[in-house]
Amino acid sequence: MKEGFRQAMAWLHTWAGLIFGWLLFAIFLTGTMSYFNPEITRWSQPEVPVRALDIPLALDKAQAYLQRNAADAPSWFIQVPDERTPGIRVGWRGGDGPRGFTRKTLDAETGEEIATRETRGGDFFYRFHFQLEMPYPWGRWLATFAALMMLVGLVTGIITHKKIFKEFFTFRPGKGQRSWLDGHNAIGVLVLPFHLMISYSSLVIFMYMVMPAPILASYDNEQGYFNEVFGGRDDIKASGEKVALQPLPQLYQRVLEQAPEAKIIWLDIQRPGDRNAQVLFIPDGRERVAVQRGAGWRFNGADGSLAWSARPETLASTITGGFYGLHMASFAGPLLRWLYFFFGLAGTAVIGTGLVMWLGKRQLKHAKSGTQPFELRLVEVLNIASMSGLILGVAGFFWANRLLPVGLEGRAQWEVNAFFALWLASLLHAVLRPGRRAWGEQLALAALAWAALPLLNGLTTGQGLNHSIPAGDWAMAGFDLTVLGCGLLFAWTARKMLRQPVQAPKRAPKPAKTAPAAKLEAEAS
Repeated sequence: MKEGFRQAMAWLHTWAGLIFGWLLFAIFLTGTMSYFNPEITRWSQPEVPVRALDIPLALDKAQAYLQRNAADAPSWFIQVPDERTPGIRVGWRGGDGPRGFTRKTLDAETGEEIATRETRGGDFFYRFHFQLEMPYPWGRWLATFAALMMLVGLVTGIITHKKIFKEFFTFRPGKGQRSWLDGHNAIGVLVLPFHLMISYSSLVIFMYMVMPAPILASYDNEQGYFNEVFGGRDDIKASGEKVALQPLPQLYQRVLEQAPEAKIIWLDIQRPGDRNAQVLFIPDGRERVAVQRGAGWRFNGADGSLAWSARPETLASTITGGFYGLHMASFAGPLLRWLYFFFGLAGTAVIGTGLVMWLGKRQLKHAKSGTQPFELRLVEVLNIASMSGLILGVAGFFWANRLLPVGLEGRAQWEVNAFFALWLASLLHAVLRPGRRAWGEQLALAALAWAALPLLNGLTTGQGLNHSIPAGDWAMAGFDLTVLGCGLLFAWTARKMLRQPVQAPKRAPKPAKTAPAAKLEAEAS
């Protein structure tokens, strides 16, 4: 019974990993990249200059710009610059922007509008991670179900491998399938707590989708739950009486009087220029694990009086905010963020090695014939396209960011189109080429594309490593150094794949042991 249960878990582990492995590889890789979402966006918009951080000055410049260009808008939004996001991001309701919003980027020192290239930057990978570039809610449903299968795979993997922790310290290189299994087990055990946390927290974040019954039992509707967790936005009615908005730097100083360590990242200004104007200062919250969505300070914009501060936390907001903070690493400093990044890469590697092992084990049965069934060839093609092809697609996204004309209409979508075009091309290439050659050729092209990105950046923007490192622009330099390192890694992998595998000499069969009785009979004769 015990062995039967373990065999059932092994079957579930294998097939859940195979069916959802290709999708999970993409989800894990793009999610891992999202830990540096602001840095990717910073690289994608090199026109934004890096300035000394001066929050009062930035707020003054933002208010002046909005007063000139959106005085009649019902609401304003201001994203305050910080160490990871240079430039002031402002927006207002109205105009011809997406969803009725107009967004602009301002120089944090002069307040002048910056003509930045249209791009989705790091936000593309962040949203692809949980929406898969699909219409709402289908992408979220699919990504959430894949996360559930990842959790199932982790639990069944622990049950299946009796000696998983013992064999964590065992690695046998050059042993084919044995080496892949050793690597798969070692990486899986090393970051097992992280993978369990990531998989489970993603389910909690989308609890309203996968577990709606408890929410509906406690609230009249889903909106009540959202208002409690995320802090519902009050609908402020205009009085019709024009009153000048209080200077935002002065209101910011009042926030610091109450909370000297507060780091403000967002301002929500409703009914600016009206008697009923409201100004909400939203703190960063990166100093704590649990993200408090309803936190902040709200001022009456007409006279500057404090309306309220720090809505009380509820159990629902604490739990949801805690899991969100753990999943997104919103509280993490640079070192912890890099640790999250490498753990995410490890999760991606666990999925990839599992897919390779499944195929390799079954290909061995057909090695003598030199042919393989259609289903194995299909898995081989999907393995290549989902892994090396995805890596090529990401490189294509970055190359498009630098090569497409800055003023091209719909430019951001063309970057996304380049991503999917290269991904599709890798699938066609994998169909036409033998498996090992396809792996090697795609990885070699990926190595060239990734390693050449710093050179491309320097030639097109003048902000290559020779400029960013002396200037101390470590967001730009860090991106270039990371993609250069990835390119070298892909080159090493491609070299190994393009080499003909060396067949290990077969050992001579050991002589059969003679039974004691037969041995005595032979001696007697």
